[in-house]
Amino acid sequence: MNLKKIILIAVVILVLAGIVAGSILHNQASVTKVATGKAVRQDLISIVNGTGQIKPKTYVNIGATAFGRITHLYVKEGDHVKSGTILATVESVQPQATVEAQQATIAASRTDITSYVAAEKTAQANIAQGEADLEQKKLDYNRSQSLYNEKLIAKQDFDAKKAAYDMAVATLDQRQAALAQANAQTDSQRGHMNQAVASQRANYDALDKTISRAPFDALVTNVPVREGETVVLGIQNAEGSTLMTLADMSVITAEVKVDETDIVNVSMNQTADVTVDALPGRIFKGHVTEVGDQALLRTTGIATSQSTTGTEEAKDFKVVVTLDRIPGQNNDDLRPGLSATAKITTANKPNALIIPIQALIQRDPATEKELAANAGKPHVVNTSAPAAPTSKQQLVQGVYLLQADHKKLRAVFVPVTTGITGATDIEVLGGLKEGDEIVTGRYRILRGLKSGTIVKRDNSVETTDTDKS
Repeated sequence: MNLKKIILIAVVILVLAGIVAGSILHNQASVTKVATGKAVRQDLISIVNGTGQIKPKTYVNIGATAFGRITHLYVKEGDHVKSGTILATVESVQPQATVEAQQATIAASRTDITSYVAAEKTAQANIAQGEADLEQKKLDYNRSQSLYNEKLIAKQDFDAKKAAYDMAVATLDQRQAALAQANAQTDSQRGHMNQAVASQRANYDALDKTISRAPFDALVTNVPVREGETVVLGIQNAEGSTLMTLADMSVITAEVKVDETDIVNVSMNQTADVTVDALPGRIFKGHVTEVGDQALLRTTGIATSQSTTGTEEAKDFKVVVTLDRIPGQNNDDLRPGLSATAKITTANKPNALIIPIQALIQRDPATEKELAANAGKPHVVNTSAPAAPTSKQQLVQGVYLLQADHKKLRAVFVPVTTGITGATDIEVLGGLKEGDEIVTGRYRILRGLKSGTIVKRDNSVETTDTDKS
């Protein structure tokens, strides 16, 4: 009999234990498990990414400046050249012959000028002789005139002295005219020589154009021609008119495209870290030197102002990052066209209050406040997508703050104001304080979570079906 009582009591105890365990399990099943995190203070850096390619700030196409066959190519692709270095030569037989012929013409003109200058000196000597002779004839004439007036000489002798004087005057005038003519001939010949010298400068220019030289220190990036080919004067980039392309690698840039949603945060002189796919592990420092104003279609790269289609698609903006010259950093390995990625630092906030970006949600604060006030029972979260907001609802961004309620945790919606955004975190300017614990996930739970829901911390790593397999 005692054994029966003992068995009965044991059965009753087991039933009661089962009821209690079932109740606990039921309550635990109705509690929503959430991932949590805390608002903490640390330095926050906002970075905008852009992809593009390495480009020199200055590059030129060396075009053909003379028609003819290429006689020599002195450089090849990849060569570094100094300013003034001879790059290529084109046959120069005709320009050289023109220069030599003009040199002979100039030499003949110089000889003629020398001859005319000698004639000038002869004319000047003749004038000096004429002036002396005239002076003598004038004295003889004046003396004979006095004697004739005193009836001391015959009229025939007086007329002879007068004729000799008149002849000396005419001779001097003739010799002065000859000097003027010699001067004119010399000036004319000098003019012809100056004209020949000017033409020679044009001839030298034509001859010099058969030689192509580097306009600055540069890297040869493209040589589309070969020795023996004939080059022609033509439109830039036309076939047969471009000898080679030079890039000034003293100033190197990374020309990248930044998404339209990020371009508003990019401004001049912001620092950037540039990485190049071909040079893994190396980081090149730089700063923003150009921010494009034209939106570029992502699929074609054409500016929206030039596009004739009305298709709405994603757009980018061009941003140029100039690489800094840092002592000890070798930029010679960089080549135009290499794929590059620029990480532009748009903001740097020390000791900022931050939370994970995924914790931010948008809710109607009035609805959330009402739910929190009526929360009296454990609420099982609805993991389906929330209903679309009505036009009367005004959604604001906020987070679910964990609050203790009689040894239970409830998630309560709190509106927050935010500042700069980092890679995974965002700055909180108001609504939270350091150390506040908030709901950070998981996404399927967070999107349907309501204020007042009883929650339980579950920061274990979520496994996917792939992980399980």
